[in-house]
Amino acid sequence: MNITPVIWIITIVVTIAFFVYEFFAHVRRPHEPTIRESARWSVFYIGLAVLFGIGVGVFSGWTFGGEYFAGYLTEKALSIDNLFVFLIVMTGFAVPRAYQQKVLMIGIVIALIMRGIFIAVGAALIENFAWVFYVFGALLLLLAWRQVASHGHEPDPTRNILVRAARRILPVTDDYDRDRLTTVINGKRFVTPMVLTIVAIGFIDLVFALDSIPAIYGLTNEAYLVFTANAFALMGLRQLYFLVGGLLERLVYLAQGLAVILAFIGVKLVLHALHVNEVPFINGGESVAWAPEIPIWFSLTFIGVTVLVATVASLAKTRRSAARDAAKAVR
Repeated sequence: MNITPVIWIITIVVTIAFFVYEFFAHVRRPHEPTIRESARWSVFYIGLAVLFGIGVGVFSGWTFGGEYFAGYLTEKALSIDNLFVFLIVMTGFAVPRAYQQKVLMIGIVIALIMRGIFIAVGAALIENFAWVFYVFGALLLLLAWRQVASHGHEPDPTRNILVRAARRILPVTDDYDRDRLTTVINGKRFVTPMVLTIVAIGFIDLVFALDSIPAIYGLTNEAYLVFTANAFALMGLRQLYFLVGGLLERLVYLAQGLAVILAFIGVKLVLHALHVNEVPFINGGESVAWAPEIPIWFSLTFIGVTVLVATVASLAKTRRSAARDAAKAVR
């Protein structure tokens, strides 16, 4: 893709403008969004992402359009998994519903910054070192195994090393003071649990950036598509949290679905690494002829079907479990 610095600047400015609007229009006034408000804005942001992908396909070719949509689907699925951990954090720190918007907004902005840094680093590595595809592929296979081994259960994010360090260093109150980060008690300034919540979410964002950036670079080498797919996946995530908050706990097979997607992209990256091989001790530093390149249409179809199957299977299982529990209660 021929992306000029002007296009990059416009894209970044527009992205920042959306988040600034989100803050002043919705987040600055603490409230719990209604289902109608959350649904309306979720549809708006998903529609915007789809229109952008169509624009990429029309103006840059459908190969790039397909890469964008595959990346967007993957990042959206990972973002929903991210939301589930956000829910655990909010519950662990007992954040009042009216103040959760602010925490989510800060967490999403931190996530975008983290991913922006990793996108730049990943682009530089890919540009200069072809062997990095082996590293990314191995990392994704390891992450896929971790997803399966954890059975979807994450370690308690409210007790990670950064949160424990913050508790030791900072004077923390037990109670919230609206959505403020600090409060004054008897003339002494304390930080509220809101700060610990943001620290926990920042740590989670770092971990998820390590998952998501290698995954999307397995689908496209275009840094612009990587950035825009991530930006659109994060836009509307705040509204989606309130829209599907109850649904998140019902997606019991989401972790397994993500494991399949990450493993697939990991294999795809290793095959691509063999195809563009420059490592001296592998086939004498020459391309491996039998290593196929998986076409983007197959990647897009595979990811879409996997997300659909994981969602349908999850909802079916939770429905059966609910019916079984109801029958036991009646007996």
